[in-house]
Amino acid sequence: MNDKIRIMVIDDQAVVRQGFVALINTVPDMEVIAEGINGQQAIDLYTQHTPDVTLIDLRMPVVGGVEAITAIRANFPDARLIVLTTYDGDEDIYRSLQAGARGYLLKDVFFEQLEMAIRNVHAGSRHIPTAIAMRLAERMSSTDLTGREMEVLELIVQGQSNKEIGASLGISEATVKSHINNILSKLGVTDRTQAVTTALQRGLVHLR
Repeated sequence: MNDKIRIMVIDDQAVVRQGFVALINTVPDMEVIAEGINGQQAIDLYTQHTPDVTLIDLRMPVVGGVEAITAIRANFPDARLIVLTTYDGDEDIYRSLQAGARGYLLKDVFFEQLEMAIRNVHAGSRHIPTAIAMRLAERMSSTDLTGREMEVLELIVQGQSNKEIGASLGISEATVKSHINNILSKLGVTDRTQAVTTALQRGLVHLR
């Protein structure tokens, strides 16, 4: 009878993944049963091994972490996944938890905290550190950008002018200005540069 907590680790950075695997395997009642380097492998390996707890990064090739979590939870509603990432933008946190993650930790976490998170999530609880919960609360209290406003914001981050944005989206320059005014208001900033900084900090958009 194997009473160990069976864990899967998904991270495209080999050194990081192997480090966590080695640490987890030092815990007597835990064992890593599968490793993967992208979201598609996470989906395939989960189906193959059905681990008790999965640690998964957000930014990975082929299929990203949020998409993988969504796919796994669609087929395995009781799947217990913990996001383990370098990203602490409130939008990243929100999307991950909306997708069904039960925990969210940053990679600079002490191993004792990771071990506790694994145990909590395995027991059926959530594990959201206070600092992460505060970021999520900020996200929940903010006004959502519309789909079009998100498109405009992404093009602003790419450095496009109002005229270029209008051409890209097939809308007038006046309409672009209207969208930008709404974006600035919703983000609580006064100019495009601040909008870009805030959008990147919050994880609304990411540099390609």
